[in-house]
Amino acid sequence: MRFLHTMIRVGDLDRSIQFYTEVLGMQLLRKKDYPGGEFTLAFLGYGPEETHPALELTYNWGRDSYDLGDGFGHIALGVADIYGACERIEAAGGNVVRPPGPMKHGTTVIAFVEDPDGYKVELIERE
Repeated sequence: MRFLHTMIRVGDLDRSIQFYTEVLGMQLLRKKDYPGGEFTLAFLGYGPEETHPALELTYNWGRDSYDLGDGFGHIALGVADIYGACERIEAAGGNVVRPPGPMKHGTTVIAFVEDPDGYKVELIERE
């Protein structure tokens, strides 16, 4: 078995694709409309789906927002230079909601950014 993707529902597909590609540096891997079901799927990631997990954005036509609920936690991304990454994210219009620093009760350096739909993305500094 292999981890394939994580799916989140978004209210504005173009805005979300722009955030994940221009702010977080992912690539749009594929996108397809499903007229019969009135939805569009877009898959994004840092490499080909054959070897890398992807983020699936689902846009249900005519729906512009969702209640995120309290069950979802966050998406996590490893970064080599968390301070530089946060500076680049802010310069690209991203919203850093928790600046870089050690996690509570630990030493791992983390930060959180928020996507246009309110989903949290954790950045974890990795060597």
